Amino acid sequence: MSPKVEATDVTVRYQNPHTGVATLALHGLSLNVQPGEFLSIVGPSGCGKTTFLYCLDGLIPLSGGRILLDGKSISGPGRDRAVVFQSPSLLPWRTVLRNVTYGLELQGIALREATARAHEMITLVGLRGFEHYHPLELSGGMQQRVNLARALVMEAEVILLDEPFAALDAQTREFMQAELMRIWQETRKTAVFITHQINEALYLADRVVVLSGRPGRVKQILPIDFPRPRELRVKRTPAFLDLEDQIWGLIEEEVRSALGSGAAHA
Repeated sequence: MSPKVEATDVTVRYQNPHTGVATLALHGLSLNVQPGEFLSIVGPSGCGKTTFLYCLDGLIPLSGGRILLDGKSISGPGRDRAVVFQSPSLLPWRTVLRNVTYGLELQGIALREATARAHEMITLVGLRGFEHYHPLELSGGMQQRVNLARALVMEAEVILLDEPFAALDAQTREFMQAELMRIWQETRKTAVFITHQINEALYLADRVVVLSGRPGRVKQILPIDFPRPRELRVKRTPAFLDLEDQIWGLIEEEVRSALGSGAAHA
């Protein structure tokens, strides 16, 4: 089976326009995402996880390497990809329904069709009955459901999720993980998920990619073989906890290496 997404030797350099100082964010990063796969990416803070996600969406140009989607080079944003950001960023003057239809309206989709598609996605994310509420009338978890529905309604082939639950309280975050699992199993969209929370990555993913410290590159890829559908209690099993410890160990190696390097140059 050909990969849905193929990243080869991806390198990204930033240059501060004021100081002229260049930062190497990613260097030689290579990985594949299979059709219908849920891939989680973790790593030390500042390792370039979000940078890579934005490269997948075409928002950040590459300094080297290439990223292919269905064998075609990604050169900018496209309708075949949709991003779920950490902040819902909903339009406060629009209802839930009209927030979900907004992207379709921008594409020139007739309002009747856009509304029908939006109703389907609102039902899928568990917000039926809240179509005419405004964002300020919703909890944080409900707002993020609207954010997810807004991405899914675009019928993109790849969903990119940038720490979508980071701003939620611990209890809501756990519930939203289970809901995302349910939604993904119904849609089977190819998904790339960025998170700092190791057990979240393990619970959701088919594979977990661990990135090195900056400049980010693939340190290790771990297959996650827990059968689906997964209940939240799988997180308390010895096999799950062992994998979580293994990933934390890989990240700790990178953090200690960075601290040692910093001390050496102090």
